[in-house]
Amino acid sequence: MKKEAIKSTYKSNDTEEWLDRVWTRPIGYLWALFFKRLHVHPNVVTVLSMLIGASSAFFFAHGSYRTEGTEGLWYNLIAVVLLAWANFYDSTDGQLARMTGQKTRLGRILDGAASEVWFIPIYLSLVYRFYCHHELEFSWLGIADTPVNAGIATLVLLGIVLYSGFVCHSRQCGLADYYRQIHLFFLKGVSGSELDNSVQQQKLYDATPWKGNVLWKLFLKTYVNYTRTQEAQTPAFQRLMKGLKAKYKGVEDIPSSFRGKFRALSLPLMKWTNILTFNTRALVLYATCLLDFPWLYFCFEIVVMGALCRYMRHCHEKFCQQLFLKL
Repeated sequence: MKKEAIKSTYKSNDTEEWLDRVWTRPIGYLWALFFKRLHVHPNVVTVLSMLIGASSAFFFAHGSYRTEGTEGLWYNLIAVVLLAWANFYDSTDGQLARMTGQKTRLGRILDGAASEVWFIPIYLSLVYRFYCHHELEFSWLGIADTPVNAGIATLVLLGIVLYSGFVCHSRQCGLADYYRQIHLFFLKGVSGSELDNSVQQQKLYDATPWKGNVLWKLFLKTYVNYTRTQEAQTPAFQRLMKGLKAKYKGVEDIPSSFRGKFRALSLPLMKWTNILTFNTRALVLYATCLLDFPWLYFCFEIVVMGALCRYMRHCHEKFCQQLFLKL
């Protein structure tokens, strides 16, 4: 397997994480070759990724060795394998699309939704897991292990999990993905990125009739909201883009010198976008579940990942404002 052949399926060297280069992409490439031979469309691979990732929730719902012994450990190991497998397919779909030229707007929307489809059932399964196995935490806090107390504690955890998932996880991953696409736009231009905006997506949504397109309309509406959330978090970048469009006839006319300057400022942040997407998040999830303290994962997501996301956003907005003032 030639390294150059695998590299040809990257989005770019700038946006690739070390673990992806040595592990995820090579395996994803082999799967891409397999699906290519079978003439499987990349969107089908994305759907398979969603199904496999979501199925891991059943196995994560079980306690691990500390609370369920060897059987629980095996359940959790199966969960880890399934989620890792789903991530391989999440890499495969993009690699297959670049390999075959089968890029579609639906594929972009599905790819962005994949992690949500994985993590929503996983997060809810971990709430159920806490309800079943909370004895040690209650003993630490001196709480009597009664059905009422267990119900109250589980509801509190559910509130934390909903905040962690829909506020922290969703926005962290969405912003990291947006910064990657911005970087690719200045590196490769419109054709080399998937930098969408809410105005474009709203027009497409409005122009699509409901008749015969109900599912597609729902996908588009979700994507409109997704892009609006990204734009709301990046006011300095939005000003910069408006300034560039006003100064130059079109975004493709932005001079290479400016693109190079933007890339140099954006490149150091790519490591944070990688941390905020899957690998680091998954490794912490695996560790906390195998140790039988899955609630620690949500503390990590809210506190640590939240701080990294705020830092990344601060740095990006700061240099975008500086570039805007120099236009």
